[in-house]
Amino acid sequence: QVQLVESGGGLVQAGGSLRLSCAASGRAFSTYAMGWFRQAPGKEREFVAGIRRSFITNYADSVKGRFTVSRDNAKNTVYLQMNSLKPEDTAVYYCAAQPPGVNSYDYWGQGTQVIVSS
Repeated sequence: QVQLVESGGGLVQAGGSLRLSCAASGRAFSTYAMGWFRQAPGKEREFVAGIRRSFITNYADSVKGRFTVSRDNAKNTVYLQMNSLKPEDTAVYYCAAQPPGVNSYDYWGQGTQVIVSS
């Protein structure tokens, strides 16, 4: 069982930056693939960025070049650095954990709100 707690959301002007953090419980954090997702009002949840236990990363096209996902296994934490924010980045951001050998994200945080004003 993994518990995930996001932090770092808030209100920022367009063009600004925020860094989200996701702290995970448990000893197996380094073996999990981690992902960031977001859900805007009236829209379905969408994938934003992911980082494997090998530290290979992938991104949604909408955030490539602006967002960076990273992880610190010593701190059981995954980060999402968000630069050049746009109003369309406004959403609740969730982190999720994918256990090894499983083809889905099985554990989710409670989410953190990001609002980008124009």
